[in-house]
Amino acid sequence: MSSPPSHTGLFDVAIIGGGMVGSAIGYGCAERGARVAVLDEGDVALRAARGNFGLVWSQSKGDGMPAYAAWTRQSVALWPALAERASALAGRDVQYRAVGGLTFCLDEAEYAARAHFVQRMHNQGQQGLVMLDRRQLQDLMPGCPLGPAVRGASYQPADGHVDPLTLLRGLQAGMRAAGGVHLPGAAVEAIDPIAGGYRLRRADGSEVSAQRVVIAAGVLTTKLAQMVGLDVPVRPVRGQNIVTERLAPILPLPASAIRQTGDGTVQIGVTSEDDGSFATGTTVDALSRMAGRALRVLPVLAQARMVRGWAALRPMTPDGFPAYAESTTHPGAFVATCHSGVTLAAVHAGPLAGAILTGALPEHARDLHPDRFVGMTDVSSH
Repeated sequence: MSSPPSHTGLFDVAIIGGGMVGSAIGYGCAERGARVAVLDEGDVALRAARGNFGLVWSQSKGDGMPAYAAWTRQSVALWPALAERASALAGRDVQYRAVGGLTFCLDEAEYAARAHFVQRMHNQGQQGLVMLDRRQLQDLMPGCPLGPAVRGASYQPADGHVDPLTLLRGLQAGMRAAGGVHLPGAAVEAIDPIAGGYRLRRADGSEVSAQRVVIAAGVLTTKLAQMVGLDVPVRPVRGQNIVTERLAPILPLPASAIRQTGDGTVQIGVTSEDDGSFATGTTVDALSRMAGRALRVLPVLAQARMVRGWAALRPMTPDGFPAYAESTTHPGAFVATCHSGVTLAAVHAGPLAGAILTGALPEHARDLHPDRFVGMTDVSSH
């Protein structure tokens, strides 16, 4: 048997991770003329992109972290251009619809708590986010068969949703069309400094050399970041999803735990199971709770057949916010991790990719440096 090939020549950028974050950065760098290699474990990867709910979402992002809120708003503003480009590259519509987004409240206590949250976000600079009572919801969505338990919802007109798997296809197709290469099939086991950059050694014996390295490996980020002198604590948080058969239109706006896709299916989710496990199985208990809440929002779903349930792992930092950094001990080695890969795809493909090529992270990304985790215990997820 012949040994695996080494990829000769020095790439400008090697991205470790072929999920939503790595693919967006790789696409953005390649579109700017860089010679890019995306190193990907392949189908065995614990990929958060498999479980993404497909929301392009600002209303719940950045409470207590102004840099994250601003970074999110910047990405939402860039999303229409990304959607148009990604649709062309994927060969089909990514189904981005900026129709607004809801977070449903099913009793007075939930409504009051959400109203306090909305006020807090207003105080931190978010514009457009409002509370709607039941009558206002029905005026916004005439004919939507809301259940009697729905008290109201928060509403952000800038929010929307997208088909995340078609988006991922478009980003990867764009990277390849711009001359980048996708190298699936083996994990990266070592990152070694060499003259002019880094050599990445993989489990199959192959090697890739690049001037710059970006670690965008999701739940496997921590170990890889340590290889370049960065301490980036990331833990797996499991999220379970349900999807139904295709239905006639019943829900015109996406919500934080229920949306009707462009294909007519209804997606229901997601759990936030933070037990430190790398297990990706589903549980009857979690699926039942999700389905029960969805039925309180839309009782008509009681007649729908469940097609599939699945789970995926989201990478979560101690405070739940993204982390970006360039190593001080290994110049040209970067890390990028977040659990909002779809929402932030536009800034990852845009200003972040551009900054990685020039060597200076954007302001909002700099403010999300992992040095904030020193001495911190896990406090929340956002």
